[in-house]
Amino acid sequence: MSPYATCRSWYFVEGANRQALEQAVMSGADVLVQELEDFTPPEQRPTAHALAAGIYAAWRAAGAIAGVRINPLGQGGRADLAGVMPARPDFVALPKVAGPDDIVALDRAVAAAEADLGIAPGRTRLVPNIESAAALVQAGAIARASPRVAALMLASEDMAADLGAERLPDCAELAYVRQRFLVECRAVGVPAVDCPYTWSDRQGLRADALWARRMGFQAKSVVARAHGAVVNAVFTPDAAAIAHARR
Repeated sequence: MSPYATCRSWYFVEGANRQALEQAVMSGADVLVQELEDFTPPEQRPTAHALAAGIYAAWRAAGAIAGVRINPLGQGGRADLAGVMPARPDFVALPKVAGPDDIVALDRAVAAAEADLGIAPGRTRLVPNIESAAALVQAGAIARASPRVAALMLASEDMAADLGAERLPDCAELAYVRQRFLVECRAVGVPAVDCPYTWSDRQGLRADALWARRMGFQAKSVVARAHGAVVNAVFTPDAAAIAHARR
């Protein structure tokens, strides 16, 4: 079984904020992601690249999977790869995926970096981000575009904006999107990472995570350190669930 199949929480951390990166392990998240897109202004990306090696090593030492979200390849992503691949991230997440061709291009870029750096071929996994209606209806094809794909991840804010949906704390506007995304992932056997709850209240987060679990999700991304423990608690099977699975 892939280690990604049992990961409950994926925590996105400001890519150039050393303190936040160092404290990320306190979230308890199974997967830690150095975020170079939305959370890192262009002028701070060289700083983020320089921090990568030490941060990934510390995250792995704490038992987490250490990854990075770069920018789209044509919008600074290639510079991001050049900056972080020497640090050997466990995976590279790609935002704004429009279709399978984006993942084919990323696969080639990562493979070239592995060859240049003496990294074992195929070591670096890929996590496409589904952020638009066009990507959602191609999710299965996107997942199959490269054998490196370890999981698919659903966005919330960008997806809602693409749909013209009104974003509210009950997240009802994304219910169909989340269910469709899960079905697409299940159909091709790829772990589905639910979109983050982007409000601060823990009760709302817990309710949203419980809904996701009821639908069949087993993992969720988070954008606040305190949310990691809540998501882990919801997605950790209790004794009754374990007994049921064994029957």
